Amino acid sequence: MSAQDYTLFSGAAKGAEAAFGAAAERYGVAEINYTFEGHADARTRGKHVMTEAELDQGRVSLAYVGKMMNRVYKDTPAFRKILAGIWHQVNSGHEIFCVGWIKDDGHVKGGTGWGAEFAKLCNKPLYVFDQAEEAWFKWEETAWTPVSEPVITEKHFTGTGTRLLNDAGQAAIDALFVRSFES
Repeated sequence: MSAQDYTLFSGAAKGAEAAFGAAAERYGVAEINYTFEGHADARTRGKHVMTEAELDQGRVSLAYVGKMMNRVYKDTPAFRKILAGIWHQVNSGHEIFCVGWIKDDGHVKGGTGWGAEFAKLCNKPLYVFDQAEEAWFKWEETAWTPVSEPVITEKHFTGTGTRLLNDAGQAAIDALFVRSFES
């Protein structure tokens, strides 16, 4: 299959999501970016502004998410919409790629962490590039396992992650697309 047969599901935010989108555009991969009115989008290609019904569909209990991730989240309308967008990204992709940091408790830092946890719950292949370790990891049932060079194998895949993308994270996204679409 060619790159044009693939679709990236992401969120249009600056940082990792914008980098996934830019890489997708370079290779001719279709792009769907879930966003909402009032969100500061870094990408416009494939922009999908979620309806109220779609926001409701992706609504999650903050108490549940907080308990699952050992955190307390501020209950704001914007944060709820961000979580709903992440729900749609993960729900749409058959393989999930995240860039961020894996914490000592095994959870991924920030809002990206909800995406990773939801991917685990859905039993979807989940890869995280840890920017501190400068390495890829794959979730294997109960633990993170180092992997050297993952490739995109599913036609519908998700690319998400931190807004605080560093040079190593950018290079990891670029190399992922090279391995997946230039070989």
